[in-house]
Amino acid sequence: MKRIRGMAVRLNPADRVFYGLVDFFLAVILVIVAVPLWSTITLSFRPNHFIGSNLEGMFLMPWQWSTAAYKALLGNTGFISAFSNSVKILVFGVASSLFLTIPLAYVLSIKTLPGRKYLNVFILIPYLFNIGLIPTYLVVTKLGLTNSLAAIFLPGAISTYNCLIMRGFFEGIPDELKESARIDGASELYVLLRIILPLSKPIIMTIGLYYGVTFWNDFFHAMLYLNVNHLQPLPILLRNILMASGMNEYVESSAFGEASIQAIKAASIFMSAIPMIAAYPFIQKYFTRGTLLGSVKG
Repeated sequence: MKRIRGMAVRLNPADRVFYGLVDFFLAVILVIVAVPLWSTITLSFRPNHFIGSNLEGMFLMPWQWSTAAYKALLGNTGFISAFSNSVKILVFGVASSLFLTIPLAYVLSIKTLPGRKYLNVFILIPYLFNIGLIPTYLVVTKLGLTNSLAAIFLPGAISTYNCLIMRGFFEGIPDELKESARIDGASELYVLLRIILPLSKPIIMTIGLYYGVTFWNDFFHAMLYLNVNHLQPLPILLRNILMASGMNEYVESSAFGEASIQAIKAASIFMSAIPMIAAYPFIQKYFTRGTLLGSVKG
């Protein structure tokens, strides 16, 4: 017997083999994901005086851990500034992207919109044919966005892929709800704000997560447009820590204290992942439903 959606279902031998293979495959994926994560966590807490292999370090007891790497990072003004910049990019980026994507997706979902077919084609053009890096760089610099955090999230504020998924979700909402409000004299803005959005929490949370992960991990655009140290986000700092030559000199000059180099690298990687790890459990229940309904209709 196996419970599926609260119902007890009797499985035949073939189904038992299939579900057993699925469980085994998921267990393997869990190990592949969990072992490197646990290794990074234990490495970040590894004391300076530890002598042993990496495998032995993974099984250190919590009372043997050292928080020197985290104290060094949290006490370093460069890390705090970079973390703060990444949070600003995340918040303003997700807010501006949703603010622009939701109305566009809703307009594209209106089946009676004149020229809707041509507008959809127009939206698809930049998705299929990228204009390239140099024209984008010239536009950003001519707009005066260089050395501004807005240069990170404004050029990519609307993702065509995310817009199409959201449009598909909006199309799946029954037209009777919209038409009844329009008959009563409601404007399209009222329909969007009072009818569509309350029913669209799954897709809004899902697309918001997509945008959030993109902005949080983006270091390439920051490397292009941010030329001053106090504006650099966390990915740039992590890149400098992980790739700079002469790590001993870099750590000492950065006033990271006496924490080991490897522990600082691991701690910085783990701390950069904490916001996404903390946010995902709250969004996960909306994730599958929002993506599925949006992609099926899209």
